[in-house]
Amino acid sequence: MNFSNFDAIIDARTPSEFAEDHVPGAISAPVLYDAERAEVGTLYKQVSPFEAKKIGGALVAKNVARHIENHWRDHPKSWRPLVYCWRGGKRSGAMAHILREIGWDAQTLPGGYKAYRRWVVQELEQIPERFDFRVVHGATGSGKSRLLSALAEAGAQVLDLEDLAAHRGSVLGGLPNRPQPSQKMFESLLLEKLSALQADRPVYVEGESKKIGQLQVSEALIARMRAAACVRLETDTETRVTLLLQEYEFFLENREKLYEQLDCLVNLHGRDKIEGWKALAAGGAWREFVECLLVEHYDPAYRRSSHKNFVRLPDAQVVRIASAEPRAFLDAARSLIEEAVSA
Repeated sequence: MNFSNFDAIIDARTPSEFAEDHVPGAISAPVLYDAERAEVGTLYKQVSPFEAKKIGGALVAKNVARHIENHWRDHPKSWRPLVYCWRGGKRSGAMAHILREIGWDAQTLPGGYKAYRRWVVQELEQIPERFDFRVVHGATGSGKSRLLSALAEAGAQVLDLEDLAAHRGSVLGGLPNRPQPSQKMFESLLLEKLSALQADRPVYVEGESKKIGQLQVSEALIARMRAAACVRLETDTETRVTLLLQEYEFFLENREKLYEQLDCLVNLHGRDKIEGWKALAAGGAWREFVECLLVEHYDPAYRRSSHKNFVRLPDAQVVRIASAEPRAFLDAARSLIEEAVSA
């Protein structure tokens, strides 16, 4: 689907439908709000379609009028919006009709959101095959996300799955004040990002598992990543501890949340070890706490999963991170890009 021919994409569904998933960049402009849609639906079933349509028509007219007044009244006659609803039927049709009567060239999306969703699923099964991925590996705290950011700054193509998923992919990976999107929204954002990449240039991506927090990465993308060339970061333990203390500063300030997350590991490590880690945190021994977590939990898990799932990891290009300073990552990124160009 090509949305670039339109000046705006308008989602005419309810706010709850929009919150679950929408075309990236779309504007939420409901013709019926959640409670209104429920009211009209109840009338349709319990009284009659005619009574429901009278109430619904008045609500739609009122809501569209408000959107025009508050958001679109200053747009020129050349403004060309695309409107969609659930199936591309009455809700988007009603809004587009009013906008066309004003003089704007408003179009509706054939099949609506349902058609868009089918397209997303189909594209995510095919589009990963277009790209030459370079998968960045390294033990927890080695700076994989920072290297991706430095690569993007240096002009490389980057697919940051953890940013799209709003999760760092570990037991302490949740981001404060940034909830994960729904699975459908994650897939919409993923397809938008992949569609913007160029197939004739390498794409750097972190070596993820199939699941990032509560979200699933598409099978086609995971398969492509697992067959791709690898880059392995080597970062000393002291630097890794420094990086993690910076990255997880939120947990240093919210110990109850930290303890809650550590309790998720009781089945793996036993209550005594978890209580020992909590005691280090309670005493403010943060560097020792992080080092224990790395050596006793993260590192063994990384060795088990990465070498099993990424067949080209033994032949990975090695990148040594000299320090936790941003300059070290930018130097490493530029070196990677230069070697990729000369290869």
